[in-house]
Amino acid sequence: MAEEFSWDREVDVVILGSGGAAMTAAITAHDFGAKDVVILEKTGMVGGTTAMSGGMLWVPGNHYQTEAGIEDSDEDVVTYLDTLCPDALDPDTLMAFMEQGPEMIRYFADKTPVRFHVFADFPDYQSYVPGAKADGGRSLDNEAFSFDRLGKWAGRVNPSKMAYPLRGSLMEAITGSLDEAALAEREAQDYRGLGQALAGSLFLAVLERNIPVEFEKRARKLIKDGDRVIGVIAEDADGRDYRVRARRGVVIATGGFEWNEALVKTFLRGPLTGPVSVPENEGDGLLMAMEAGAQLGNMQHAYWMQSALEFKPQHREAKPNYMLGSDERARPGAILVNRAGKRFVNEAANYNALGKTLHAFDAGTHSYANLPYWLIIDQRYRSKYHTFNTPAGGPVPSYMMQADTLEELAEIAGIDPAGLAATVARFNDMVRKGHDDDFNRGDATYDNFYMWGDTDFEAPYRTLGVIDQGPYFAVKMEAGALGTAGGPKTNADAQVVDWSGAPIPGLYAAGNAMAAVLGEAYGGAGGTLGPGMTFGYIAGKHLGTYIPNH
Repeated sequence: MAEEFSWDREVDVVILGSGGAAMTAAITAHDFGAKDVVILEKTGMVGGTTAMSGGMLWVPGNHYQTEAGIEDSDEDVVTYLDTLCPDALDPDTLMAFMEQGPEMIRYFADKTPVRFHVFADFPDYQSYVPGAKADGGRSLDNEAFSFDRLGKWAGRVNPSKMAYPLRGSLMEAITGSLDEAALAEREAQDYRGLGQALAGSLFLAVLERNIPVEFEKRARKLIKDGDRVIGVIAEDADGRDYRVRARRGVVIATGGFEWNEALVKTFLRGPLTGPVSVPENEGDGLLMAMEAGAQLGNMQHAYWMQSALEFKPQHREAKPNYMLGSDERARPGAILVNRAGKRFVNEAANYNALGKTLHAFDAGTHSYANLPYWLIIDQRYRSKYHTFNTPAGGPVPSYMMQADTLEELAEIAGIDPAGLAATVARFNDMVRKGHDDDFNRGDATYDNFYMWGDTDFEAPYRTLGVIDQGPYFAVKMEAGALGTAGGPKTNADAQVVDWSGAPIPGLYAAGNAMAAVLGEAYGGAGGTLGPGMTFGYIAGKHLGTYIPNH
């Protein structure tokens, strides 16, 4: 096959995609011996969903955690994950994550501009589960990164989902540790935090190694010679084929399939109506892997996230822009209700777990009981807290419904008026008594964490507050996702395996393009990026040190 092809380029390693997992794989492959590496990026920007994310990494046993004196054990980690995802985790890939994750963190801290620090009191998301770290330590935050260091390439990084750039790390932003002078200095040097910092620093590491990024090259087909993947056919901006031979291998790191309606309806456990990732995540890698004979895994799961439609298209292909809904629902004076006007969940629960409640099926009506659903707040809430991209006390945005009474608001939104009024009355009564008897909101450490709750109050009132000051407001919410969690299965070396469990020579996967190492579990902040970058590191290291004999 190789002799019959006319290649446009020949390299050691081809990386498909340019998110966190992809750039990690490219950097590592280069450093461990594959000097000729190329990144094929579907768009004109790098960073993928990583650049739009919070940028944190969940990596138990990392050296920052150890240096901070936060004790942990493999037994606790396994207990925690097994409880979240019973009898569903592959021991080989799980062990690879637990062993190689800390090594990856250490390597990138030593060899690249990427800088982390432990977020010492950021709790695991299911802080009440055996093996959890309720006081944090497993999640790493990014140091803020100056985009001035990228020079002319700064404009090539995907923008943030935030309405304004965060000039510090997440920890600095939450604790308010930067004064006005420090913020002004950061702004002058275009410092950015969160996923912008992670994507920007990874991109700088790519540039420092002279790893080329081929923009507007959408990978479409893997080329095999016998059972080995030897290259890829991409499509350029003009629809022409661009053929790249990979002497050692190809890494699929193209993100999930959450923007591909056909794949979503085919595989996911229930509706996904508002993805918050980059709209290019259309399952390109999944389709290529399936054609190459890959075994699939975890296909029914996604990394669920609540979202709301902004009514403003994103800049590419006029696809809708869905806003993250991770903290609005958890503050005092906010609840989520279904069309019957009833609460159905602890609103302060972590977003991935909460997302699963949206797929509860009502056999009597033959419909999803909690879809659609709405965020309900009052004027007291709007006066104190920002809501999505609207500042506190700002004008009522177009995506928000308003009325003087709860009954009127329900009529406008399509909610049962009597049900909503009764729900708010019961909720207010429970708040005044100091306990949510229906869903135990405010009982867990995570519920009262200061990133979501209001530190002006003590627990449980960091998350519990009455709704009684008109006018009242409603926002229709979506069953969103940060990305999908299924894809080609890999072994502990990040090699894609076929349906017999044997590696497909020359084919690797990492990030949301692969079957999630942690299954449907979402351990804590960075529950996607930690495993994703770890398997990018594993893939790159294997490709850098392993030279095929044909």
